[in-house]
Amino acid sequence: MAHVNHSENLPGADNQQERLDWWIVGFVDGEGTFSVSFNRNATTSSGYQIFPEFVVTQGAKSLEVLECIQQRFGCGRIYVNRRRDNHREDLYRYVVRSIGDLVGIVIPFFEDHPLRTAKHDDFVRFTEIVRLMIQKKHLLDPGFQEIRTIASGMNRRRSRILRDYTPRFDVISNKIESNSVATRESSIERNSLSGKFRPARMA
Repeated sequence: MAHVNHSENLPGADNQQERLDWWIVGFVDGEGTFSVSFNRNATTSSGYQIFPEFVVTQGAKSLEVLECIQQRFGCGRIYVNRRRDNHREDLYRYVVRSIGDLVGIVIPFFEDHPLRTAKHDDFVRFTEIVRLMIQKKHLLDPGFQEIRTIASGMNRRRSRILRDYTPRFDVISNKIESNSVATRESSIERNSLSGKFRPARMA
């Protein structure tokens, strides 16, 4: 089957933007995760609170990659886990948890630029869960059970990089800016974005 060049016949700036977008797709295929977690919460009717999130994880040397993805999407935060084991660099996570940002930015992006690995199946299930939550189906037991069933089929193969770090992450960035945040204190939370989609342009 012939390879499709998605950036053919596009004008300069749009061509660069499209190349960036497909590069992000390839990177997320390898390093990204669409996940749904269930945390106990006695105040909810089901006894659980549901947290869908889109995550990309990298070591400190590749922090600029996460900043690039954050700038492209115009939403989300970057968290750091200060390593205290035998690894030589900290781990960073770019995370989008806002339902509004997932529905308005992340999901449409990957619908327009489909993932090319088995991770696409996780994305399809993730999208279904988020849309059920938008419809507030998770607030009733039948909808909650449906979401649990869908989520049980996600992320059956855990990424190697996620097996050996502690789950405590401190926020280091929830604002788009060009300079590196690697040397900043991890406990300082920056001003949040409005969540409005502002596509970035490559220079």
